[in-house]
Amino acid sequence: MKRIAFVALGVVIGFSVAGILPAAHGANDMSTYRQLDLFGQAFDSVRKNYVRPVQDGALVDSAIQGMVSDLDPHSSYMDAKAFADMQIQTKGEFGGVGIEVTAEDGLIKVISPIDDTPAAKAGLKTGDYIAAIDGTSIQGTPLNDAIDKMRGAPGSKVVLTILRTGQKKPFDVTLARAIIRVDSVKFHREGDVGYIRLTAFNEQTASGLARAITSLKKQIGPGLKGYVLDLRNNPGGLLDQAIEVSDDFLTSGEIVSTRGRHPDDTQRYDAKPGDMTDNKKVVILVNGGTASASEIVAGALQDHKRATVVGMTSFGKGSVQTIIPLGEGGGALRLTTARYYTPSGHSIQAQGIIPDVMVAQGDEDQTPKIARPSEADLPGHLVGEPVIKKPDAGIIKPAPGKKYDDFQLSYALDMIRGQTTVSAVTVKSARAD
Repeated sequence: MKRIAFVALGVVIGFSVAGILPAAHGANDMSTYRQLDLFGQAFDSVRKNYVRPVQDGALVDSAIQGMVSDLDPHSSYMDAKAFADMQIQTKGEFGGVGIEVTAEDGLIKVISPIDDTPAAKAGLKTGDYIAAIDGTSIQGTPLNDAIDKMRGAPGSKVVLTILRTGQKKPFDVTLARAIIRVDSVKFHREGDVGYIRLTAFNEQTASGLARAITSLKKQIGPGLKGYVLDLRNNPGGLLDQAIEVSDDFLTSGEIVSTRGRHPDDTQRYDAKPGDMTDNKKVVILVNGGTASASEIVAGALQDHKRATVVGMTSFGKGSVQTIIPLGEGGGALRLTTARYYTPSGHSIQAQGIIPDVMVAQGDEDQTPKIARPSEADLPGHLVGEPVIKKPDAGIIKPAPGKKYDDFQLSYALDMIRGQTTVSAVTVKSARAD
């Protein structure tokens, strides 16, 4: 089976065949067999004596989940459906109608129709409610189940019953499903600077970045001073895409390496000649939501001094997971197998990427710490490796009384242009990132 690398919150996916074998020989074998016999007894007791009948498959799924979930926060078991959903998400395209939705008041609310999709062309609007799908009420239906009902083969049709503010009666909209591509790259010009935001790393990200750079070069012309690469709140995605994105800014040298328990887990990925941005200035924006694949990009460009990293310390997810399918048409294990390292040999596990310039958005203190955890806050996380801390130069914040739509972006634009337009103060760091 084709090997696919995936880094979502530090995850790498590789497909292989798994079996259950004792880890050692001799006395350990007997101990392992006795433990497996104990599990068999417990399994048999539950299926025979529990107060109501329980499906054998559900018991096995729960047992596997329990076996791996206590190892660390990122090892887990996915049943067949969860595994299939994960593959759809990483592909970055699927058959559907093209709407972002959420659950609200027992119905499904439209957050936004995606441009140039069946939903957008049919006139669905932000704030619409979906009351029924193909004539069946979805009152109280779990969000994922409703999404599954709207997805399907391109060309097939689905009827959505819509409730809209200002209209007294619900109405039906018939949509022909199409291939929906999740756009992980958004960009626009900020005067003489190109702004590129990566929201995730799916199969479309590297090609989307290439289109963004090409388009911005044409829009801005010879006066282009540089690029802001916004990785804030980017949770990760495909490892090969993170490598390609890094390679677009680098001409040589290591991008990332992985090291694990076995020799096969040790890999090094190097940049190839050629810089799509023509060595223009690059500022990377990061924050506490910047994780794994996005930390790989930030760490690679920072270590090679190809970009200045600005913002707050990133999430710190530096472990590598391998997805191992279990059985024909079954689920899969997500198992931690290695750590990844930046070119300087820095493991960001439980420590994160520390920006070259600490710049706060200005509202961090208003958000409870519990609502913005880092890897180090997760119970059972892998302990990070010692690193040499950078000198604490303080945190730059908006000056009192000054309001900005996006202070971190404004500061980054000033850095590229070599000017000062934002009004800022530097405060002593309390590592409130």
